[in-house]
Amino acid sequence: MSQKRLELKVGLFVFVGLAVVVALLLLFSKGWSLTPTYELHLQARSAGTLKTRVGVLMSGVPVGYISQIDLAPDGRSVNITLRIQQQYQIREDARFVIEQSGFLGDQYVAVIPTGDTNQAPLLQGGAHVTAEAPFDLQEVARAAAGFIKRIDLTAQRLNETIADVRREALNEQTLTNLASAVVSLNKFSTEALATVDNLNALVASNTNIIHDALGNVYASSTNIYAATAKINDASANITAATATITNLLGQVQTGQGLLGRVIVDKQLADNLQDASANLSLITSNLNAEGLWHFLWRKHPPAIPAASNATENP
Repeated sequence: MSQKRLELKVGLFVFVGLAVVVALLLLFSKGWSLTPTYELHLQARSAGTLKTRVGVLMSGVPVGYISQIDLAPDGRSVNITLRIQQQYQIREDARFVIEQSGFLGDQYVAVIPTGDTNQAPLLQGGAHVTAEAPFDLQEVARAAAGFIKRIDLTAQRLNETIADVRREALNEQTLTNLASAVVSLNKFSTEALATVDNLNALVASNTNIIHDALGNVYASSTNIYAATAKINDASANITAATATITNLLGQVQTGQGLLGRVIVDKQLADNLQDASANLSLITSNLNAEGLWHFLWRKHPPAIPAASNATENP
């Protein structure tokens, strides 16, 4: 065998070996597939520890891999490009979650179908979807550390408050005053109980007297009610009399009625004055000469009618 053919065989063997090694690397890295794929653009707040060529699992079955991870233009999120095998169709209502294998395993993208009837439309190539942020153990640890720090600060403030309470409220003078107040309260309660007992005994021994007094009060209230009724009747009579007097005064002012005519009509007033004078004279004569003087008084003889007729011509 010539030297040239030997070198060709060695080179061909090395090339085949390298090709096998590369194929095995691609196969075990879960990033190589001969089936056609389509792209999905995944947006997440953080990529965690994701790497390219990491598999994408749906219900635990590998359906694709991560082909690219880029920082978003805003600098606050990442864009993850997924290569999904054409034979696997993902619907729009599916959830994309960045999960972790075990407690310290590698992270991967999990696709979780949520629809029960599979009626949602299918995702087309180039579609943009959103992924839930991965569980970040370090972030949880930082949050726990901050929480513990706040707890320590709160405990410190509570200790300071307790110390202030002991210094200001629970000192020896305050406790002495509190003990004195308790003793005084006990004494006061004892005296109050004794007073209540005496009052109960007094009420029990004077029950009949109290009952009679209450009966007298009730009778007095009944009499007062009757007197009040009479006062109301008298008030009504006074009101009626006032109305009558007001009516009479109105008649006097307008000249109506006897009293009004007497006041307004001067001739009637003079006649009434003359009649009053004559009545006064008659009563004076009656008092002076008696009633029999007028009854048995001798009347003058009457003048004959003939003489009157003679004298008249």
